[in-house]
Amino acid sequence: MIPYFATDKLRRMYPIVSDFVEKTLYPLEKEVLGLPFKQTESLLRALKPEVMRTGAWNLYHSQAHGGPGLTLMEVAQISELLGRSPLGHYAFNCQAPDAGNIELLIRYASDEIKTRYLHPLLAGEIRSCFSMTEPEFAGSNPVNMGTTATRDGDDYIINGHKWFTSSADGAAFAIVMCITDPEAGPYQRASMIIVPTDTPGFQLIRNIPIMGHPGEGYHSHAEIRYDQVRVPASHLLGPEGAGFVLAQQRLGPGRIHHCMRWIGICERSLDLMCRRAAAREMGDGRYLSDKQTVQNWIAESRAEIDAARLMVLHTAYLMQTQGDQTAAIQVSAIKFFVANVLQQVLDRAIQVHGAMGITDDTILSYWYREERGARIYDGPDEVHKVSLAKKILKNYPHPAP
Repeated sequence: MIPYFATDKLRRMYPIVSDFVEKTLYPLEKEVLGLPFKQTESLLRALKPEVMRTGAWNLYHSQAHGGPGLTLMEVAQISELLGRSPLGHYAFNCQAPDAGNIELLIRYASDEIKTRYLHPLLAGEIRSCFSMTEPEFAGSNPVNMGTTATRDGDDYIINGHKWFTSSADGAAFAIVMCITDPEAGPYQRASMIIVPTDTPGFQLIRNIPIMGHPGEGYHSHAEIRYDQVRVPASHLLGPEGAGFVLAQQRLGPGRIHHCMRWIGICERSLDLMCRRAAAREMGDGRYLSDKQTVQNWIAESRAEIDAARLMVLHTAYLMQTQGDQTAAIQVSAIKFFVANVLQQVLDRAIQVHGAMGITDDTILSYWYREERGARIYDGPDEVHKVSLAKKILKNYPHPAP
């Protein structure tokens, strides 16, 4: 398959990455997704030399930082390919939250922190996590948080309670959003501070079960307490009070990455749906694919996936050529639109598979469990819809009295 907007780099890289995903990662899925993550991790790390030969290692980053130096449009289309396997982004060292954390370290970390954490991250030797959401406060309004970082000489002392700190289990450090100036304005109160996970007072309480599966390692969401955690002030990222500014810089491209990964999941799910429909005989020589309802689901899925992809690539183009602010409306739109397409396509694929669809004999149940949160994390659908509507309505003032 030729990518939609094929540059010379994409024409070279796309078939190589596609071939690797289909021939190397697909066959591994059933074996490794049921293993403890530590075993999965060692198997995926063993693939690093082969991945590097594809030219897509550290997909999101510049050549100076060990990546291919692609544009956002090019990255988006390779990211879709990687999204077709749950192992794809991890195998290519461009998984969330590490990819976004790497961007922050490149731009804002001290040389000491870069040596200690950035270089091993780029080499795929360690993992990290991003600690922001708190159980006591609505995640849909992130300016409300209770975690504080109090300056004490050359250190910060951090106290707070976080959860859904994804991939904290086994991570080398967390980037923690915390209040450094409670008297400042709502968007100037918070800062980002690096906390090594072996710091006294860093307490990983549990991996939160997701629909009955607590997970471990990278595939986990942790509840964490920060109890008198002392770290050097040099662990601050950017200026004090810039936490939300840094978060927005991380979120815009991050939503492009998420949406293209979801489109990859949709493509794989549609392929599985069609294969099942064509192969499942209903008796008397009739197949599921002869049923009009199934035909409708396939047609609707094809149209919705194509529409979602073009929406995301349009957003990536705007962000690439005109900046984050110009693409703000589109970023809100793709977040809820693609998340809903993902849920609809997955649900249809499961239905076509019948009882098998809810077992772990297919990859569909894994995605249904792990990706239902797409409509919640990075801002729930409802918040994005309100934000989008308000931005549009600014162009329609009320009539003069």
